[in-house]
Formats: sequence, structure tokens, C-alpha cells
Amino acid sequence: MWNNTLLDSVDIEGPAPDTEPARQYYFMKKCRAIVSRKAEETGRDLTYMVETLGCQMNAKDSEKMTAILEYIGYVEGGVEEKKDGKSITADFVLYNTCTVRENANQKIYGHLGFLKNQKEKHPMMRIALCGCMMQEDDEVDKVKRSYPFVDIVFGTHNIHKLAELIYEHLVSGNRVVDVWDKPKQIVEELPGNRKYPFKTGVNIMYGCNNFCTYCIVPYVRGRERSRYPEKIIDEIKALVDDGVTEVMLLGQNVNSYGKSFGVEASIKDDREVSAEAGEGTDFASLLRRVNDIEGLRRIRFMTSHPKDLSDDLIEAMADCDKVCDHLHLPLQSGSSNILRKMNRSYDKESYLSLVERIRKRLPDISLTTDIIVGFPGETDEDFEETIDVVDRVGYDSAYTFIYSKRTGTPAARFPDEVPDDVVKARFDRLLGVIHDRSSSIYESRVGKIYEALVEEINDHDDSMVSARLSNNSIVHMKGDRSLIGEYLQVKLVESKGFYYIGERV
Repeated sequence: MWNNTLLDSVDIEGPAPDTEPARQYYFMKKCRAIVSRKAEETGRDLTYMVETLGCQMNAKDSEKMTAILEYIGYVEGGVEEKKDGKSITADFVLYNTCTVRENANQKIYGHLGFLKNQKEKHPMMRIALCGCMMQEDDEVDKVKRSYPFVDIVFGTHNIHKLAELIYEHLVSGNRVVDVWDKPKQIVEELPGNRKYPFKTGVNIMYGCNNFCTYCIVPYVRGRERSRYPEKIIDEIKALVDDGVTEVMLLGQNVNSYGKSFGVEASIKDDREVSAEAGEGTDFASLLRRVNDIEGLRRIRFMTSHPKDLSDDLIEAMADCDKVCDHLHLPLQSGSSNILRKMNRSYDKESYLSLVERIRKRLPDISLTTDIIVGFPGETDEDFEETIDVVDRVGYDSAYTFIYSKRTGTPAARFPDEVPDDVVKARFDRLLGVIHDRSSSIYESRVGKIYEALVEEINDHDDSMVSARLSNNSIVHMKGDRSLIGEYLQVKLVESKGFYYIGERV
């Protein structure tokens, strides 16, 4: 959220402040003056385009950066869809990159190849790359060597510096590369540009300590750092005052929230917040505090790691009336042998025991998951264990992935790769089992009445709206734009596999 008092007090005639966020507010105002002059010279608004790849954390980072760009004076635009492709004329193009899979990197290079021609036609265009891919030294070197037309490069740890980096480039005319090896601090009170006025994500922590053998995230996002609870509560209260009724608490592993207190201090203005500010706080207690915020209607969170999901958290979910009836609980594999190779820190039986405790306390909970097929060394017996868990748990839906070797992770060096044809057969079978189980779950709710939050006009029929149930299912029903943001009682009339057709009660 903007600190308008601080923003108004920043004097851009003097030197830049040393402390955050005042320093970034200073550069936002400096950039705003430059962009305003350029707009006058060209006789038009300067435009921006932001494309986000990857997870909810990247999406939240992009919200912050688009808000900064818009304060500076850029307006969204400069992208035109044509029959033979896309034309990009935006004055500032930013790609917030993902690197979980190597094909995400190749996608970015494809975009850059296209942008080279676009920039030659529009020399005012400035191109910036940030995000997880830019935390990899080899990728940064490749961009510097092979894509000299990219103007600004930065990573995940200093997205708050966007305005400062833009200012440095605009003033010097030189390429700016500023990638931090590790995070230095959590900068609070940055603005955000929400996609929906009534719901948004709120970061409660950054980074990951788990080091699953297939995952690059801890290497590019850094170690876990939790935000102090008062900062989170204050942000959510301000969001509620601004019309938000649903928040999603975000972290790579929200269940380990609070464990990093005392390791690093959060900094606000020129004062260091003591480690004691976070003592005695874990995710369950944070959830209870968020639940007490007046005016908030719904609370979601992700992602939950099974190894850290405590019985106290299950109790908190049951006690807190605003916590939604949905839990995303990644399985990855049903085989204890493969889970050990993945370094997941739980086994099949402990996962199933956890699900049993969750369902006993939360009988209406909707469970979703992530599953990887074809991890190195996965045998037919290992895969059958996965099928067994899927059948016994009964997920509403699952994000399923064929294992993709990720350079830089331990699993990339593992032997016994599974043949492609075997992986494909297993993957197809898994999809079928998930579909059969989820279809029966969805059918069991037909005829019942649920509360739904209307989110948008239906993509395929503008006489209908799309709404989301507490359990995260989507329902489409007759309605118009006036219903967006409203909570309605909806009867589920028909199941369509992974969504419903409903009618307002």
C-alpha cells in the first residue's frame, strides 16, 4: 500500500534517501518528472506492457511493479493483436520470468527474439527482464552477451528497486544490470495494482528452505523470510478499507511461517524492527488474527507443505469461519521411495494420516494437489502407489506434470530416467483416475446451495457471470456486470466436470 504521507514528504531536489521505502518513492517521483516531459515531447501518453510467467508470487510482484510504472506515468497499452500475430509498440516492456522449468527460459528467449524487430521499429522502447530466471548467472550472462537490446536486468530480491533502475537507465542511457545474490531486507509499504478490486494476494513470507531435489526455487528465491505479523495485519486492514473482501496469504510454504523470525530483521524507514516482534507467531496464530479483521469475508492461502501442516493449523482452519473450504496439499508422488529421493520429508503413510486428520476435523474440505509423473527411478510399483493415494484421497482436482529435468537441481544428475513412452502411458492413466474421482465428487454437490463470489463476466457468454465457491470451484450462471464483487447464494444445477452451471437463489 502507498504511504502517501511519506510520498508527499519526499523532496526530489535533494539527494536520494538512504532508507527504504523513502528511497524508492524518491526515484518514483524523479522518473515521473522525466516521463511527463517525454509525454509532452511526443504528444501522447507513454505505454507499458508487463507479462508475468510462473506462480502467484510472481503475479504479486508484478502487481507491485505495475503500480510503480503507473505512478511514474506509464499507461497500460502498446500491444495490438493482429491476424498474423501480435504487434508490440509499448514504450516500456517488462517480462517477469519463471525458471521452474527450462522451457520457461526458452519461451522468454523466443519473446526477446520477437522484440528485437519490434524495438528496431520503435526505438523509444525500453525492455526489462526480472524474476527467477534472472537469478541464474548463466542466463544473465546469456542475456548480456546475446541480447544487447535488453536495457534493464534484475532479479527476485530487488523488485522494489524498479523505479531506481529505470531512473539510472533513463539518465545514463546505459544498460543496467542489478542482480542480488541474496535478499537484504523486506521492503514494506510498496504500492500494488490489483487485478480485482475485491480480492488480492498478500505476501506473508518469501523464499523456501525445503530444497526438494527437483526444484530450483530455493536457489532463485532465497531462504525463508517471514514478514512481521503487524505488517501483514495492517496491510490487510488497509486493503479491506479499500474494498477487498477476500485475501490469499502467499508463500512458498506458508505452513513454516514465523520460523525465520530473529534470523533477519524487517526494515521500515530508518528503524530496525526487533526480532521479538515475531516471537510466538506461527501460521495458525496468524490465521486466527487475520480471521478477526472486521469486514474481511474470505481467507485463502497457498502453498502448504505437508511436512509442516500441524494439528494446531487444522484446528485454526476449523475454528476460523472466514477460512475457505479448500486446501492445496501437494503430494508429488504416492511412493515413499520416490518421496525420499525428492527430499519431501514425509512418506505415503504420514501423508494419508494427515489427510485423515484434516477430513475428520474438516469434513467439507476440498483438497487439490500437485503430482509429478516419471521422476528418475520411478518404477511401475512406485506409480501404483501414486494411483492408490489419488484413489484413497479423492482430490477435487490435481495439477499433474511430467518430470522435466531442471539443470542446477540435484535430480538433474539422478540416473534411471524413465522412458518417454512409459511416462506418457502413466500420465494418461493418472489423468483418467483423477477425472473419474473428481467427477463423482463434483456430481455429489449438484442440487446443493453454496455461497459464491462473482468474479467476472463469463469468457464465452457475456449474458453469464463466473463465480467462485469457498471450495475454489467455479460456477457459471446468468447475470450481468452489476453482480461482480457480490456474494450470492447459488444452487448448483449441473456439473460439467471441473465447473458447474448454477442459478441464483
